[in-house]
Amino acid sequence: MKTTRLLFMLVITVYLLSACGQPKQTGRQVTSFSFTDQNGNSFGTDQLAGKVWIADFIFTTCKSVCIPMSQKMSELQSTFKEQGIEVEFVTFTVDPETDTPQIMKEYIGQFSEDESNWHLLTGYSQEAIEKLALSQFQTIVQKPNESGQVIHGTNFFIIDQQGHIVNEYSYFEESFEEQMMSEVERLVR
Repeated sequence: MKTTRLLFMLVITVYLLSACGQPKQTGRQVTSFSFTDQNGNSFGTDQLAGKVWIADFIFTTCKSVCIPMSQKMSELQSTFKEQGIEVEFVTFTVDPETDTPQIMKEYIGQFSEDESNWHLLTGYSQEAIEKLALSQFQTIVQKPNESGQVIHGTNFFIIDQQGHIVNEYSYFEESFEEQMMSEVERLVR
């Protein structure tokens, strides 16, 4: 009995230790999409194939969390670049009727001069972004009729080279940046 228990504990320990080095997948895979970026170009899963990317949801007339989220995205972009880690950044607008490519271009200019790996996407309907957010990222996007503000989640999503959502981090978590950095580093190395 004691030997069986010891063997069981050893197997569980080996399993847990081996799992620590593996990126966890949520099981959700982002399906094919192609939208319009801030430069008026088509951009989507074809351009992201084989790359690790970080996604978030914002809108340019947001009066609360969007500017700090975009600042964090810019900081992540700079940090990864300094460390030589190739990551793509994708920001979906949750207010596509307002956020044209030109407006998105002006918006990104507040945060970064480097648009080479950061794409702000628009060019879809309100219904399409609400559906994509819920079905693919399991996050809410909702534009109330009586308000110019859009309800949306504040998570950053890490997507692996095969298009699986590996993890998501709340913008409000204290150490989300360090955790994201570690996770992305593990994926690209």
